[in-house]
Amino acid sequence: MKKIIAASSFALLAGCATTQSDLPTQSGVDLEKYAGTWYEQARLPNRFQADCVGEVRADYTLKPDNRIEVVNQCKTRDGSVQLANGEGRLNSSFSPPDPARLEIRFAPKWTSWLPMVWGDYWIIRLADEYEHSLVGTPDRKFLWVLSRQQRADDASVQALLDYAATLGFATDEVTRTPAEQ
Repeated sequence: MKKIIAASSFALLAGCATTQSDLPTQSGVDLEKYAGTWYEQARLPNRFQADCVGEVRADYTLKPDNRIEVVNQCKTRDGSVQLANGEGRLNSSFSPPDPARLEIRFAPKWTSWLPMVWGDYWIIRLADEYEHSLVGTPDRKFLWVLSRQQRADDASVQALLDYAATLGFATDEVTRTPAEQ
């Protein structure tokens, strides 16, 4: 039940994000290359990941019509694994559709018709041939630095955080994600 509440909280919080379009995104995103496993390196604190203490990862599987199956997981303080299953899609607010501007839903599938269950997930920057990613929301409340490796080099993570700071994200509040605890 706690996992469902956490996932639903994410959907509601992210669903409240504004659709400001002044946040630049990565051009030319190839969702086939983006699919796969990403490990969290850093994030702005948020309530839906409050129990996550390490080994945070996301697995993205590209489905027909550019839909994405999302499985997020992390290690919690008690050593258990917290899972959240979701779905991603192209944000229909933009024409033509931009694969860097996605929406993700963690609420139950039957709620997918409700706009508020979809939260922004914008790919702001990709580095090193899809090895590192900076993802956030246009209201700048949510931010993640992701890597294909469980532990990315500090210089790559810092470069993405430095870029995020130039875009108005509160990078002084970012927490680094330990690979193991």
